[in-house]
Amino acid sequence: MKKTVWTFGLISGALMAAMMIATLPFIDQIGFDKGEILGYTAIVAGFLLVFFGLRSYRDNVAGGKVGFGRAFTVGLLIATISSVCYTATWEVVYFNFMPDFGSKYAEAVVAKARTDGKTDAELAQLRAKTLQMMESYKNPVYNSALTFLEPFPVGVVIALVSAGVLSRKRSSESVLAPA
Repeated sequence: MKKTVWTFGLISGALMAAMMIATLPFIDQIGFDKGEILGYTAIVAGFLLVFFGLRSYRDNVAGGKVGFGRAFTVGLLIATISSVCYTATWEVVYFNFMPDFGSKYAEAVVAKARTDGKTDAELAQLRAKTLQMMESYKNPVYNSALTFLEPFPVGVVIALVSAGVLSRKRSSESVLAPA
């Protein structure tokens, strides 16, 4: 199980990290709204390896049969490794190559609120709240925790669906004798 989990987790994490690195330099041109859609699309694409990892585990390690619990555990471990890779990549990029990300993000949030018709008082409150959040985001532990929570819930859902699709009961348990 370890080899399958690590192999597919690292490949999935590398795919998500590569997409992050490839798209972040263009965030000013893409915009934060479209960047979020693009980012989650890359996360879902990376987590497709949870399905393939589960299928590989079922077919190559478990002899073609795996219960839902074991399949979900394998999928969850793959998603965890992948999310850790994603988080590690973001930490390196954020703290070494994008020191102005927080201020750009705060301005984008305020600009969107302005176009949505918020009052000046609401804009000032939103700006202060966003800048306070970005100040907290400078703490690597806080930053890592929030970043991990971006992809991981998606991975949990994909692991659940994949486990449901790929789990197979033992033939003696699932086949009734003819009457």
